[in-house]
Amino acid sequence: MFNGSMIKKVVFLTLALTLTLITALYAGVGGGVEAREHVDLVPLLKFTAVFLAGVGAVFGLGLAFAAKRFSVKIDPRVEQVKDVLAHAHCGACGYAGCEQYAEAVVKNPDVPPNLCTPAGARGAEAVALITGKKAEAREPIFARIMCQGGRSKAAKKFRYEGVRDCRAAVLAGGGDKACGYGCLGYGTCSRVCPFDAITMNEDDLPVVDITKCTGCRKCEQACPKKVIEVLPASRQVLVACHSKDKGAETKKNCQVGCIACGKCVKVCPFDAPSVANNLSRIDLDKCKVCGLCVAPCPTNAIRDFIPKRPKAFVLDNCIGCQICMKVCPVNAASGELKKMHTIDQQKCIGCGICTAKCPVQAIDGTFNAPEVFRAAAEKKAAKTAAA
Repeated sequence: MFNGSMIKKVVFLTLALTLTLITALYAGVGGGVEAREHVDLVPLLKFTAVFLAGVGAVFGLGLAFAAKRFSVKIDPRVEQVKDVLAHAHCGACGYAGCEQYAEAVVKNPDVPPNLCTPAGARGAEAVALITGKKAEAREPIFARIMCQGGRSKAAKKFRYEGVRDCRAAVLAGGGDKACGYGCLGYGTCSRVCPFDAITMNEDDLPVVDITKCTGCRKCEQACPKKVIEVLPASRQVLVACHSKDKGAETKKNCQVGCIACGKCVKVCPFDAPSVANNLSRIDLDKCKVCGLCVAPCPTNAIRDFIPKRPKAFVLDNCIGCQICMKVCPVNAASGELKKMHTIDQQKCIGCGICTAKCPVQAIDGTFNAPEVFRAAAEKKAAKTAAA
């Protein structure tokens, strides 16, 4: 099939050849033509102009026909959608680039208009308006670093002096970290991030700026140790470790690795944590982000990504019943019987159990308290019934 470029080349070569032949004939080139001392160029130029005009008209009509016959119709909405996308070509939408997503969201009724996370809510609304679809709100997703074993906390099995790239370092015996599951710390994730959302700290660990991260998964795909997970923003309490070594081995290799002690399992009222293959994992669908499992962890392997939790505080109507002291998992509540109690703000983790248990509602400011307490009561009742 001829395209426009090929047709133009054919026209140009044809006109050039025609002009050469006409000039040769008029100039007397050829064995059977008598040489002339003088050639009148005016008739030659007139004939050439007329001939070229005729040939140009013929080929112009041909080109017009070909353009119409072989043209590819493009929905104008595709260009409109492309204009409102982020043009990052990050792949967060699941397509190779912005153009591919624009074509898909216009032509396929099953493709939602909110897949371009860098464009945000405004971009989703604009795409929905162009395509006539409904833009549903999506929970933001961020990259989470599931390793805390930086240079100062994790042992190394040898000194690596090669290219400072995690993908290159892993070729040398699986990397220089004693823990075979840990972050190598050579910054590959920070270099592949198209939004400059990842930086390396002084301990050679990546740090994610959630205000810049779009969840495009480029870092997740580039990490040879798979210590990066892209998760919903609401999942704020995580076991930041991937080690499947036995507890003693993990403890020898890293100060902050999960040793599968099971303390998180015992304290959680939602049965979210579970231990398998020498590693504790939190079921994100069950987790209510109360943070109860964070403090008991002996190696601090469980991370709480909530920067500042609301703390509990006692109101004036406190009757001094001491129930808050009995139920507080971190011994933050204190006070004498029938006197107003206090809560140590340094110890309080904002789990909400004391708020839900207080008979006169004299404690406020805690995190999802009723749900936490209700789940704890249900768990206790189930154990009692089973016994």
